Amino acid sequence: MSIKTLTLTLAACAGLSACGDTIGDQALGGAAVGAGAAAITSGSLAQGAAIGAAGNIAYCQINPNRC
Repeated sequence: MSIKTLTLTLAACAGLSACGDTIGDQALGGAAVGAGAAAITSGSLAQGAAIGAAGNIAYCQINPNRC
């Protein structure tokens, strides 16, 4: 794995930890970060958005005090 890919992946994960107040906000934030990471790494934007949204919602629901 290249340094660029690793750095972008870590930045995307950090962005996913920024939760919104509602599930809709959490989904939008996660989708934006996921799609951005997919665009940078030449992946599928729709798949990146779906994974990002699901990941952010799951993290925020499990750890509400960290959002």
